[in-house]
Amino acid sequence: MTSDKAITIEQDERTAPVATGEHADWLEGLAKQRHFLRFTARDLTDEQAGLRTTASELCVGGLIKHVTAVERNWVRFILDGPSSMPDFTAMTEADWAERAAGFRMLPGETLAGVLAAYEEAARATDAVVASLPDLDASWPLPKAPWHEPGARWSVRRVLMHVVAETAQHCGHADIIRESLDGAKSMG
Repeated sequence: MTSDKAITIEQDERTAPVATGEHADWLEGLAKQRHFLRFTARDLTDEQAGLRTTASELCVGGLIKHVTAVERNWVRFILDGPSSMPDFTAMTEADWAERAAGFRMLPGETLAGVLAAYEEAARATDAVVASLPDLDASWPLPKAPWHEPGARWSVRRVLMHVVAETAQHCGHADIIRESLDGAKSMG
């Protein structure tokens, strides 16, 4: 299984690449979705961030952990291709259990820690995307039951996926939060 370690981008903010054009458009769309996901967690305690409030297994903190892992994994894919991601067709029961834990707040985890990891992943994603010369560069997708065999994704397609997945989980988090204490992100 692929490690969920942070991708470290060693750059001084004064020399960090600045996204322009389409790169900036993608990052702006992603930033908006990240904002809504973080906003959904506002004023929650660690305990509340880990509560399941619907029939789903999901919780607000776990969704943020998952989206953090999504960004990290897909940035590794952008940089290194399918070998950087797990072969989902060969995963063991333990691998699937570890993946499921990525959707929950585990003992000892804090909302502040989860949000800090998300911010770190966002900075790394932004730096990588801003530095890319070509959004058309592509790799074959890793093996997974949900991927079409032989399909390739460009950097642009990966960014579309990350934005869409983040937006989808913003909706999940909003429903969980509203069920928790009536707070809404929008409306």
